[in-house]
This record gives sequence, C-alpha cells and structure tokens, in this order.
Amino acid sequence: MRQTWVAAVVRAGMMLALVLAGQAMAQVKEEPLRLETPTGTLAGTLALPGSSGKPPVVLIIAGSGPTDRDGNSAMLPGHNDSLNMLATALAEAGFASLRYDKRGVGASLAATPAESALRFDTYVDDAAAWIARLNADPRFGAVTVLGHSEGALIGMMAAQRGGAAAYVSIAGIADGTGTILRRQLAGKLPPELAAANERILASLEGGTTVTDVPAQLMVFYRPSVQPYLVSQLRIQPAAELAKLRIPVLVVQGTTDIQVGVDQAKALKLAKQDAQLSIIPGMNHVLKDVPADSQRQLASYGDPALPLAPGLVPAITGFLRGLPAAQR
Repeated sequence: MRQTWVAAVVRAGMMLALVLAGQAMAQVKEEPLRLETPTGTLAGTLALPGSSGKPPVVLIIAGSGPTDRDGNSAMLPGHNDSLNMLATALAEAGFASLRYDKRGVGASLAATPAESALRFDTYVDDAAAWIARLNADPRFGAVTVLGHSEGALIGMMAAQRGGAAAYVSIAGIADGTGTILRRQLAGKLPPELAAANERILASLEGGTTVTDVPAQLMVFYRPSVQPYLVSQLRIQPAAELAKLRIPVLVVQGTTDIQVGVDQAKALKLAKQDAQLSIIPGMNHVLKDVPADSQRQLASYGDPALPLAPGLVPAITGFLRGLPAAQR
C-alpha cells in the first residue's frame, strides 16, 4: 500500500511540474519587430515575459557570417537554435529580449548592401539604432546589450554610443581579429600560402587592400570583402571594452573550440570591474557539450541539446544585480 501511495505522489509531482512548465512556456509571447533604416528593413523578434510591469529588455546580437537571430548559420546543416532558446529562458525569468537578423541574413536579406560597400560600422550602427528603438518603447525598462561571438564586438561598440545600461559578452574575443586569424590558421597552410596570408593580413591591418590574392585564400581575402576586413581589423576589442562605463559581464565556455577561456580572462583584465563567468562544459553554440570533435560538430545542428546549465543563471543573476536605474 505504501509503495502505491508513494508512486501516486511521484506521479502527481511529475504532473504538477509538467503543468507549471507548460504554463511558463505559455506565458512567453513573441511578436515581430521591424527597424526601418535608410538602406532597408531589418527584422527582429521580441520575446516577452508573461509578467506584468515594465521588464528590462536584452538586445541579443548574433555572431559572424550568415548567422540568424536564432543562432543558426546558413553555412551549416541543421539548426542549434541557441539564441532562440536563450531568449525563451530569459523571458521565463522575467526579462524581455529582442533578437534580430543582421543585414544580409534571413528576413533582413533585402537590406544587404553590395559586399564591397559593407563596413563593420554598418553592423554597429544597426545595433545602436535597435538600442534607441528599445529605449523609446514605453513597454520596457533599461536596455542591456548581449552579443555572441562577433556580435559581442558589435554590441561592445554599439553600447559605447550611448543608451545601453549594461553589456554582456558571450564568447567574445579580446585580441584583434588579425591575431585570431593568425592563430586559427597557424600550421594549417603550406609555407608559401602561410607567407602570402601574412603579407595580405599585414597590408589590410595597415589599411591597404591588395590585388594579388592566391586562389586558395580568396575565400578569406576576396577583393570585395577586403574593405570590410580593413574596417574590422583596426579594432582592438580589449581596448574598446575598457572604454565602457556601464556594468559588464563576460561569459565564456570551457569547451568552446572557437574562442578560448584566455580571451575572456583578457577582457576581464582590460576592464577589471567587469564580472567574469566561466561556464563548465559550454561550447561555442552555448550547449552542454564535451571537448570531443565529433560531438562538437554535431551540436552545431542539434536543437534538442539543452543550453549549458550555468549560462542562464549567470546572465539573469547579473541582470538582477544591476542598480535599479539600470534594470
């Protein structure tokens, strides 16, 4: 009889947990938001908590290349949905968020300029415009900028332009893009291509484009992308972070195969009042994945994998700890 009663209690507890989880999911509402710019419309998604009041809002900026608002790249098979999952988790914790497709990505494809006309500042200007849009929306409290990977650098620069109450870097770099490129390509190119890579990279870092690009390096340094690279290579992320006069959280996973923990520690060193959160087992797409190459690759296209357990508590703890005027 006691076993039957215990089993019934366990089943009832499980049913209650499922009901509460379903209610939390039901309370999260999403709606589209568009930003009109002089050169096209950018598309975003608001995730709204079910609670009443005026919630703080987080601007979520996706990473490099054709990575959309949900954290999925057109260059990779499948979806990981990391940023979508993050937005939902933030809403369940009482925080609104806006995630958007950058120019040339997803529903913002029509706003794409010619590649030769694109500059890093274009992305920064867009993020700054989104900050202003959210600050003007009477539904929301203070705006926190959260950038992932290259989006961390975009967000860092946009936050400097005013209007952001706080900033969160996830998998952001501290060293310049040139240093990171050299590190990623080290030992992977034959000697003649390694020498050509260094010649081209040094020229671009000095602000001068090049015409003599080996075919094998054209994917990195095609003429149409060189002006963009020149605009990005001049930026030193650690130095830019040090300019911020708002609360900062730096987040990094220990199993990230693209950005190392050393980069997060260098960002913390550049801004010593920043909070640093190292998430055990979190990889570059924010999932709980060990440092195994096959499982890492599979995780980039697996939406069933959960976010690393420590990620959301680190972010929400930071947001809740902000001074009242900044949340």
